[in-house]
Amino acid sequence: MESSPTRPPDGGRNGQRGPAREFRDQARNALIQSRLTPNAISMVGLVGNLIAAALVLQEMFFLAGIAFILGSVMDTLDGRYSRMSGKGTLFGAFLDSTLDRIEEGIVLTAVAYYFAEQGDSLAAAACVYVVLGSLMVSYTRARAEALGVECKVGLATRPVRVVLLSIGLLFAKGAGLGDFELLAPAVYVMAVLTTVTVFQRVWHVRGELAKEA
Repeated sequence: MESSPTRPPDGGRNGQRGPAREFRDQARNALIQSRLTPNAISMVGLVGNLIAAALVLQEMFFLAGIAFILGSVMDTLDGRYSRMSGKGTLFGAFLDSTLDRIEEGIVLTAVAYYFAEQGDSLAAAACVYVVLGSLMVSYTRARAEALGVECKVGLATRPVRVVLLSIGLLFAKGAGLGDFELLAPAVYVMAVLTTVTVFQRVWHVRGELAKEA
């Protein structure tokens, strides 16, 4: 049988790497060799979300959306950097998950306060419900995994919630991106999706445990 030609070891033509890839590899190696830790990236994410909450209270929604997105990106990068650099620790993983919940709660609390100041008690209550729903989404997964069941099912994962809240902030009333008011609708959608996700995970765990019985 005729063997298929092998690819160059570095993926480029004639075995040569492009300048973009060389720069990326050099930057990655420099980060790994630096004193930067995943926990430091996590703390930057926390600061970004605190800034976002403060901007919400000032009704500067567009800037709040940008700060929230940047803070959430840091929350994603810390885990990837931990795996890439080998600097991750068990405490770092615990801190990362804990800060995710805290940051989401801080921003949603600020949004709830804004709605309460505007006299929109329904939207304010929905924010509180979303915080509780997000905690339950996380708890059901953690409890399932403690029982030996992988539980990543559901609609309202952390990235989905981040996208929805980001859209709500960027297109809130007075944000400057057209004549929109998507903050309250985004919160309502999050409330529905977190509820559905909790039920999805409970049903999933029930089915998985029944298979083992």
